Amino acid sequence: MQKKIFFIIGTRPEIIKFAPLIKQLEQNKYFNLFICFTGQHKELLEQTADFFSITANVNLQLMQPNQTLSGFFSRSLVSIEEQLIKEKPDLVFVQGDTTSVLSGAMAAYYQKIPIAHLEAGLRSNDRYNPFPEEMNRVLCSSLAHIHFAPTLTAVSNLHKEGISDHIYMHGNTVVDSLHLCLKLINERKEDQFYKFFKNIDFNKKIVLVTTHRRENFGQPLKNILGAIRDFAVKFKDYQIIIPIHPNPQVKNQVNEELGPINNILLYGPFSYPQLVWVMSKVYFIVTDSGGIQEEAPSFKKPILVLRESTERTESIKAGTAILVGHDREKIYHLMTRLCEDALFYNGFIQSENPYGDGKASIKIADTLKEIL
Repeated sequence: MQKKIFFIIGTRPEIIKFAPLIKQLEQNKYFNLFICFTGQHKELLEQTADFFSITANVNLQLMQPNQTLSGFFSRSLVSIEEQLIKEKPDLVFVQGDTTSVLSGAMAAYYQKIPIAHLEAGLRSNDRYNPFPEEMNRVLCSSLAHIHFAPTLTAVSNLHKEGISDHIYMHGNTVVDSLHLCLKLINERKEDQFYKFFKNIDFNKKIVLVTTHRRENFGQPLKNILGAIRDFAVKFKDYQIIIPIHPNPQVKNQVNEELGPINNILLYGPFSYPQLVWVMSKVYFIVTDSGGIQEEAPSFKKPILVLRESTERTESIKAGTAILVGHDREKIYHLMTRLCEDALFYNGFIQSENPYGDGKASIKIADTLKEIL
C-alpha cells in the first residue's frame, strides 16, 4: 500500500535541500508525494523547482506586502491545515527552520499526523540569533516524530533537549543537491553562465559576498559594507561580486554604499545553478548564509561567516570557515589576510566537507521505507 508524504516548502533553501530527496523518492512506487509550496520565496523558489523538474501540487501564495511574522504564521497555519485535512497524508515532511516549517509542524500536530524534520538538531543556543529561526527549529524538534540530523553535533543537541527516539544521522542533503546541480549544469553546458557573468574577468581573483539575514539589518550591515568597500579600494585587482537580496532594507543600503566602486559588481539574486557555478570559480566567500557554509567546503573555498554565532559549528571546527560577525575591522583584516597569507588560506582548503558524502537522500529514503 502506498504511503502519502506531504512536503511543505516555503523558501529556496528548502527546495534545494528537499530536491535530491524528492527525486529519490519519486523512483519508488511505495511513496505517493504531495508537494505544497507556501510561496515565501515566490520567484526564487519556483525558479529552483523548475531547474530540478519539481512541480507543486498546490501553491498557497501566502506572501503579503509588509507582512509580520505572526501574520504569515497564522495564515500559513490555517492554509496548511486545510490542505492536510483534504489530503490526509501519512507523514508531513518539513525542512530547516523557517516560519513555514513551524506552522506546518503545528498544523500536522493538530491533525495528529506524524512529522519528519530534515536537518534537525541545528542550534546556535541563542534564541534571538538567528531570529526567528532558532526558536522555529527548537519548537519543531519538540513536535517532530522523526529527526534526520545531519551531523553528530546535531544529534548531540537533540539529546541535550531530551529527544532520543527516531534520530537518524545520514548527512546533509545539501551536498547531494550540490552534486545533482553540477551534474545538470554539465549536461546543459556552461556557455549560459559565462554569458550571464560576461562582466567578470575570470583571469582575476574573485570574492563572492552575500548578506541577507534579518539580524544584520541596519548598523551591522553598514559595518559589513564598510569593510567590503575598504577591501575593494585596497585590492583593486580583485573583483567582488554581490548578488543583492531583494529585501529593500538590504538592496537600498548595498546600492548606496557600494554602487560607485569599479571592482564591485552588483547583481540581482542568482538562481541556484548560477550561485553554485560561480562558487566554483571564486577565491573565497564572505557570507551570512547557512547553506553556503555547507556548500562551499565541497569546492575547497574559504568562508568568512558574517554572523555572531552559527548553528553550523561543524564548519568552524573543521577549519573550513571562521566567524567574523559584523566587526568592520575584523572582516577587513581577515579578507586581507586571505589575500596576503598563503599558509592561512591553505589551512581552510585542506579540510573535507563535514556535512556529508552526497548520499544522504538514498539513506533517508531507505529509512523512510523501513519506518512507514
